[in-house]
Amino acid sequence: MSKVEINMLEGSIGDKVLKFAIPLALTSIMQQLFNAADVAIVGQFVGREALAAVGANGIVINLMLNLMVGLSIGSNVVCANFFGAKNYLRLNRAVHTSLLVAFICGIGLAIIGVNFGRDILVLIDTPAEILDLAELYLQILMAGVPLLLLYNFGSAILRSKGDTRRPLYAMVVSGCVNVALNLFFVLELDMSVEGVAIATVVATFVSSMLILYWLYTETGPIQLRFCKLGIDGNVLKYIAKIGLPAGLQGMVFSVSNIIIQIAINNLGSEYIAASAIALNYEFAAFFILSAFSQAATTFVGQNFGAKNLVRCRQIMRWCVGMNFVVTSIICLSMSFFAQPLSAMFTSDAEIIEYAVLRIRYILTFEALNVLIETFSGGMRGVGYSLYPAAVCFLGVCVFRVIYIYTIFAAEPAFEVLMRVYPVSWAVTVFLVVGAYFYVFKKLERLMN
Repeated sequence: MSKVEINMLEGSIGDKVLKFAIPLALTSIMQQLFNAADVAIVGQFVGREALAAVGANGIVINLMLNLMVGLSIGSNVVCANFFGAKNYLRLNRAVHTSLLVAFICGIGLAIIGVNFGRDILVLIDTPAEILDLAELYLQILMAGVPLLLLYNFGSAILRSKGDTRRPLYAMVVSGCVNVALNLFFVLELDMSVEGVAIATVVATFVSSMLILYWLYTETGPIQLRFCKLGIDGNVLKYIAKIGLPAGLQGMVFSVSNIIIQIAINNLGSEYIAASAIALNYEFAAFFILSAFSQAATTFVGQNFGAKNLVRCRQIMRWCVGMNFVVTSIICLSMSFFAQPLSAMFTSDAEIIEYAVLRIRYILTFEALNVLIETFSGGMRGVGYSLYPAAVCFLGVCVFRVIYIYTIFAAEPAFEVLMRVYPVSWAVTVFLVVGAYFYVFKKLERLMN
């Protein structure tokens, strides 16, 4: 076993979960820094409208990508299952199927984003004064989506054997490229949102090429050979069985967030800009808790493949406990320092005020989301991906829509709107935890 791999099937658990989760969290945070660098540079050096234009795209891009991100989770679980079962022939087929699917889907999304980006932005009530800038930013970013999906799927394959360090190394390199190009395009060439978007695409190209290089130079069952690229129907069905519900779960959150974004858009550009700032910290918090959730998915996936359900339960206890403690400490710290953290992106006092309000309403209660994501991750690891998707649809999407069209409609204030996040999480926690215990008790009966 190489130094970058983790033996998930034997020995201690807590230290290995940390070894897996910390690089993964740092990788995701570094990826988010692409957008954070865009937001900070346009906020400080271009202006309010450009800042709002970048911010208005975040929810749209997440919606368009979440289904594919879910499929990459399916790829991770399938590869982990085959790895745990030592079925290396099917593991290699899963690698080549995943990468080809990533590229094909990326091309499809790029075509949709470039040709229909403006229609989508109009659909979510993007203010007219920022529509042209928002469209330009979205079109350039979506053109680079095939590269982003190659990185995500390739990283998922590496994670299936416990390697979360090389995706981090790739993201560090590309992050440095992104920041340097951002500054060059905006300060030296006097470009606006198109400059920061081009910088992000170039940086994504760097990270995806590094991942493909490492897969190509592998010597084990996840080795990439371009002549083997093809789609294995049975493997694809297995990936889709797990990945599509996971993607739909992510889309449920995105759909509800788009409805919230429409409400924010109707409040005014200062609220859009404030949300763009706060989202950087919300995403960072989510990436931390998601890293432990993905650890649960991968560790449980390998051990379920090895038919060791007892160890699966032990893994879940470690992941939930560690995730709750780490996420709570970090989120409460960011909430406490919300004022200086917001001021890093703009000097506009009104925007800072609203950004602070959003950060404190959401990050103070982010630990509730730990339970939702980690228990969902555990269920995906054992192949039950539809259950968490269904309960999240009810607890998040349906509840938030009802809240916005009743409570918020009666009192359309930004603070009232922000309350929907912690309340909907509290409702969803009970549904997800109940589904988790039902699934694992069902598996115990089937395997005994």
